[in-house]
Amino acid sequence: MKRFQLQSVRRIGRMLFLVPMIGIAQSCTELTEIPNDALTPETAFKTEAELLAGVAGVYAQMRANEWVGYITLQDITTDVSIVPTRGSDWYDNGQWLDLHRQTFTPNSAGTLAFLNGAWNDPFSGVAKANLMIDVVTKAAPATGPRTLAELRTLRAWFYYMLQDMFGGVPLVTEFEIAPQQVARSTRSQIFQFIEDELLAAIPDLPASWPADGYGRVTKSVANAILASLYLNAGVFGRDAGVNATGYNSCMLVNVDGPKTGCQGAIDAANAVINSGLFSLNPDWSKNFSGDNNTSPENIFVLVYTNQRDLGGNWPMRTLHYNQLATGDGGPWNGFSTLAETYNQFEATDSRRVMWLAGQAFSFQNNQPVNDRTGNPLIFTPSIPDANQANEAHGVRFNKFPPLASAPSGGAHPNDFTFFRLAEMHLIKAEALNEQGNLAAAVAELNIVHNLRNTNPIPAASLTSQEGVRAAILRERLLEFAGEGKRRSDLIRHGRFLERWSTTMLNGKQDRTADVHKILFPIPVTQLGSNPLLVQNPGY
Repeated sequence: MKRFQLQSVRRIGRMLFLVPMIGIAQSCTELTEIPNDALTPETAFKTEAELLAGVAGVYAQMRANEWVGYITLQDITTDVSIVPTRGSDWYDNGQWLDLHRQTFTPNSAGTLAFLNGAWNDPFSGVAKANLMIDVVTKAAPATGPRTLAELRTLRAWFYYMLQDMFGGVPLVTEFEIAPQQVARSTRSQIFQFIEDELLAAIPDLPASWPADGYGRVTKSVANAILASLYLNAGVFGRDAGVNATGYNSCMLVNVDGPKTGCQGAIDAANAVINSGLFSLNPDWSKNFSGDNNTSPENIFVLVYTNQRDLGGNWPMRTLHYNQLATGDGGPWNGFSTLAETYNQFEATDSRRVMWLAGQAFSFQNNQPVNDRTGNPLIFTPSIPDANQANEAHGVRFNKFPPLASAPSGGAHPNDFTFFRLAEMHLIKAEALNEQGNLAAAVAELNIVHNLRNTNPIPAASLTSQEGVRAAILRERLLEFAGEGKRRSDLIRHGRFLERWSTTMLNGKQDRTADVHKILFPIPVTQLGSNPLLVQNPGY
């Protein structure tokens, strides 16, 4: 087992996300299979340092779910993100447009390239968490209850992502060395498991960690996941078909005894809001800068550092080749947004700075840059043909701005935000609105909107439940674009199947036959490996 090089990492909290755990199976079809040279409860984890190293491995697994996993899939299948084919660049067997246009099938290009990993990677996290839960239970260290709560919260988060993407999935909670095939539990059973795990973990989780524990889960992290789970109860908590063209209210499902999902969402959001540990950042962009670890708004983050392959790569995905030079080459000139989405951001809205439009500049010397033919590089909102785009088509993301001196493309230190305080206010607003409390909902909505935009939401649009609902969905787009929220939001609001642009489905208008696309298909590779799995309906 490799030892941690703590001195090489900025702080132990960053180490928890960035150091890989060695020897745990990466195959998640056989969820309990462990290679012969693997660490087991009987062969290692005898000291507190080894236990901490094992916990770090569970955190490290979350890195896989940001680049081409859960987070990317949440946006690229929607109006937020598109990777157009640019000449010979970014075609990649059609996988990117397969996802964006929602043409994915169990064995289509996007499924085989990304959905297979989106299934495997969280299950690797589950397997690692199960191993460490077994280890801690047997070792019974003094910090055992707290560590078990930490691991159960992380495991619940992996299952949150899995059920969001695939619905019902195999539920595995015990570590065993022998391989095992597991059938799918229902989506509502997974929902109940996540809820139970988080509620059980909260009493033993710390309210906060010392500085060297930055990035580890807390009571507020568990409550933030719960708030999101409850808000989506009308989708996540149901085994029957989801309403594809109407709002799926958190009022539709009873959870936690007599509570509705809406009240559960309000209570969990209030637990975070009223904790006194967080505040909205008056400078919105500071939530995403290279030093955003100091932001008072961030609740649950994926911790990155400015070391080779231990940082984020958002700038590389989206910036033009000539805008940045790192130790291993320039950016990749891929990810853009749609003109329809960019145009939602008003000039009065501070969040508009997340987009790069017009003349492009170097992030090293701030000078205008040219395209590869020597002409001025002008980013255009319009993408006339996503199959044949040029290198300037599409407004670019700059939500997580690059470190100009990054030693590699994967060394940008901006922590990725899973949950921020702004979302707790907007979750509370949406749940209050579903309860019929429009005035309180608008008050919560305006806490966020008025801090970001000097132009108020028109009062006339906030006089009905439907109007407030639409305003909250729009605010969530403005606030969380690029943070992996959009797909779930559109599904909850019954708008995931809308044709939002000419880039979508090559002009396809009638999507009544596409209701099954609300869930991703289980990749054929997983079905072939586990005979107990059953494909999602419609595929």
